[in-house]
Amino acid sequence: MGGICLNKPLVLTCDIGTQSARSLFVDPDGNILDVCQSKYAEPYFSKEPGWAEQKPEFYFDRLCQTAKTLCARNPALLPDVQAVTITCIRDTVLCLDENNTPLRDIILWLDKRVSDPEGAMPAWKMLLFKLVGMEETAKIVYAASAGNWIMRNEPEIWAKTKKYVMLPTYLNYKLTGNLVDSASNMVGHVPFDYRRRRWMKASDLTRCFCDIPVEKLCDLVPSGTVIGSITPEVSALTGIPAGLPLIATGSDKGCETLGLAVTGADKAAISFGTTATIQLNVKDYFEPQQFLPAYPAVQNDRYNPEIEIYRGFWLLSWFVKEFGAADAADAQALGCAPEALLDQRIRDLPPGCDGLLLQPYWTAGILQPDSLGAVIGFTDHHTRYHFYRAIIEGLCLELYMALQIMEKRSGLHIGEIRIGGGGAKSDVVCQIAADVFGLPVTRTQTHEACSIGSSMAAFVALGVFDGYDAAVAAMVRVKDTFQPNEENHRIYAAIYQQAYSKIYSRLRPIYRKIIGLKRRTAP
Repeated sequence: MGGICLNKPLVLTCDIGTQSARSLFVDPDGNILDVCQSKYAEPYFSKEPGWAEQKPEFYFDRLCQTAKTLCARNPALLPDVQAVTITCIRDTVLCLDENNTPLRDIILWLDKRVSDPEGAMPAWKMLLFKLVGMEETAKIVYAASAGNWIMRNEPEIWAKTKKYVMLPTYLNYKLTGNLVDSASNMVGHVPFDYRRRRWMKASDLTRCFCDIPVEKLCDLVPSGTVIGSITPEVSALTGIPAGLPLIATGSDKGCETLGLAVTGADKAAISFGTTATIQLNVKDYFEPQQFLPAYPAVQNDRYNPEIEIYRGFWLLSWFVKEFGAADAADAQALGCAPEALLDQRIRDLPPGCDGLLLQPYWTAGILQPDSLGAVIGFTDHHTRYHFYRAIIEGLCLELYMALQIMEKRSGLHIGEIRIGGGGAKSDVVCQIAADVFGLPVTRTQTHEACSIGSSMAAFVALGVFDGYDAAVAAMVRVKDTFQPNEENHRIYAAIYQQAYSKIYSRLRPIYRKIIGLKRRTAP
């Protein structure tokens, strides 16, 4: 964190994540003057296997809690706060009635319920999709839409639904009374035209993937637009001064990419968060994978092609919970986090974990719905520490494969990796990433890059900077860079080419059989 600099314009940014909520004061030099975090005891609940839901006011309540604490302990900073921003998890949706009151619990991006796509889309379109090799993708995308599931399984809820919105849209409404959102936030299973940054027209070919009537969708504005003003009622709940403008930004990953200063086509942003992603920032639209859209960037004239791993550094928390009780106890006695202690215990293990290889598909991706996690190469030599390091290596190898795909599809050549998210705090993780990619891996002055990017949109809108290039130059500083060990990179390149890149294609038939057996034996 930087030192407190009074009399500079500040932005209060609220970062609503999957596992915690944070409120922060950010200044134009990229300093975080103070942060208040609320970790969720229960990030989501599951009424059925694979479901992920949360109570309608859960995230707003956490926003109020963190903002109120932040404002209460920094009264001297409040006169300098010029605007508020929100950055939020994606593809997390609510059904609202005519009074904008939620009709059911929130469905999170982690939710894996599906709708049967057979017969759901026009036959002539399905024939066309089949002719262009898109039939399977159409079925996958239709099946994954929470909106489609609600229409078919909760018709009484859908009949009452006046608006179907993303979580940041609802939070905008709670703070200002205006049900409006940025086009840069529309990342999810909604009928959105990513290239043109608008809702799809009724005639658009792929609207049938999730054919939500346009009157049920919110109004869209460019990022940097004033959504509205903080209401007196919200001021009483949060301590945020009434009347401050709420300025539209973008999704959490888009803000993080911007906050890492990935604004040109020579760098890639890796987020080691609950979801692990690799994202670019480009002027010209291209699909990062066939039929997968590039998302709208925070900058209104740019795009963020992205490939994600649904269970990213959540896997490390999962490992500690399931296998690391002794390490967690040791860490508590030493006064450090379990992950920090585990870093020390895996530091000297060799690249490749003595032949142990992990594919991190604990949750299947949209374009690989028949994938499962896999760990291969076990011998009696391996310990739980090999397993822990194999998780990190598996995530890096999967992201390396994603970069290879995007470079091939775009013709771009990436020369540097910028890294953010909770996993970026680990020197061991950063060095493994540098060795896998064979590229410099750079950390900036804070792992809160998402909040830095979100606040940039406000500072640009307020005229503090004349554009995003100036904002990035002022607000982002390189903290350190991890250079790749060339010998380790040669080892990882051989592992990738000879083994890792072949796992999914070889195991896919077995995955399909396992999934079929699970369905037949399910109660």
